[in-house]
Amino acid sequence: MTTPPVGQAQATLAGGCFWCLEATFERLRGVFAVKNGYAGGASPRPTYNQVCSGTSGHAEVVQVTYDPRQVSYRDLLEVFFTIHDPTQLNRQGPDVGSQYRSAIFPHTPEQDAEARAVIADLVAQQIYDLPVVTTVEPDATFWPAESNHDRYFKRHPFQPYCLAVIAPKVAKLRAKHADKLKD
Repeated sequence: MTTPPVGQAQATLAGGCFWCLEATFERLRGVFAVKNGYAGGASPRPTYNQVCSGTSGHAEVVQVTYDPRQVSYRDLLEVFFTIHDPTQLNRQGPDVGSQYRSAIFPHTPEQDAEARAVIADLVAQQIYDLPVVTTVEPDATFWPAESNHDRYFKRHPFQPYCLAVIAPKVAKLRAKHADKLKD
């Protein structure tokens, strides 16, 4: 994991395609940067093709750099559980494979405890009809994705995948978390 600047924190999350996560988290107040990448596998410096093969063990992730005075880690997790389906094992909609798993990669023991508490709350509240399969995977190295994946939705808003998959997630974010959005 990289070290954030003083006064900032980082969250690393996997919930399907990283383009979807990036397009939503970059809209949140207090978020300075969202970087697409890979985490959770054993091989160093994986490529998109290696990760997409499903054999590297990595998940597509975003690393969110944020100001915890403006947006809490718990807020980020609440958004995370709104914009993806944590009951789908190794998939999100049309994206299938372990690289699309639902996972949280905590940077600190406090983040680990908070992630586990939020998952336990979701289970206790029976928010979902199916079991929550989100994993908490500590000590994962973040590997930045190739630059052509950065700001994908902003650069390709009318691409069919963006219209069919990403745009609805952004709309859901706006509907459910308007109070957390940047002005």
